[in-house]
This record gives sequence, C-alpha cells and structure tokens, in this order.
Amino acid sequence: MATRTTEVLCRVRPEWVDHYGHMNLAYYLVAFDLATDRLWPALNLGAPFRARGLGTFAAESWQAYLREVVRDAPLAAASAVLAFDAKRLLIRHRLHHAEEGWLAAENEVLYLCVDLATRRVVSWPEDVLARFAAARTDEAPRRLALTRPGR
Repeated sequence: MATRTTEVLCRVRPEWVDHYGHMNLAYYLVAFDLATDRLWPALNLGAPFRARGLGTFAAESWQAYLREVVRDAPLAAASAVLAFDAKRLLIRHRLHHAEEGWLAAENEVLYLCVDLATRRVVSWPEDVLARFAAARTDEAPRRLALTRPGR
C-alpha cells in the first residue's frame, strides 16, 4: 500500500521559511510527521495504540531535499510501508507539490514498538503486524534498514 494523494497535507507556513526564502530543513520533519499522523490509523497505530499502552518511537530517520518549496506552497504526501519485523517498522514518506505534482523531498523512518509503562522495546501486537503485512509495498528502502550491518 503506497498511498499517493493530491489532498493537501499542509501549506508551507511563513514561520517555516528561512532567510533563503524556502522551507527550512527542520520543518520538513514537521511535514513528514504530519504524514505519519495521517498514515497511522490505517496501520492500527496512533491514539488507539497508545490506549493499549504502546507507542511508536522513531529510532532513525533520513531525509533528502530534492526541490525547494516556498511560503504557502501546498504539500501532499505519499507514504509506504517498506519493511517490518517483530519490533521494527520502516516507512517512507514523499512530499509532493500538491498542485503541480513534482517531488520536493523524501524521508525514511525506522520506528520501534515501545511499551509506554516500561519504556522498553516490545513486539508489535498480531493485529498490527497483519496491517503492516497488508500495507507493505515491494519498494526497497533507499537508505535505512531494519538492522544495521554487523548487528
């Protein structure tokens, strides 16, 4: 399930623009996090997951800035589940200009399943793993992996 939408995720806010006149790199992470919030319900994550005492913690992320966006540019997101195992989830987000369609940036994030009471990594519940399996694409990650070499 790679989701692609022209629905506006957000617009580049004035406070997100730096002294070069384009969106500052820190705010790309804000936009990617908004895309994560939009993806989570399809994967049984988010608020209902937290109600079960579980959370998703980002362990690693990678960003590529491909084309600059400026103040008030409408951004849309495409999200994909790239890989997962018993305790990890690797996703990719791509930010597109919502009206013109070109790719502005992409992001890969490695998430861990965490027990919020103990703050320890635990296994994903079976229903969540089933959602991951149903949503997984055959796209390969560009930079991240479930495990690091030598581990």
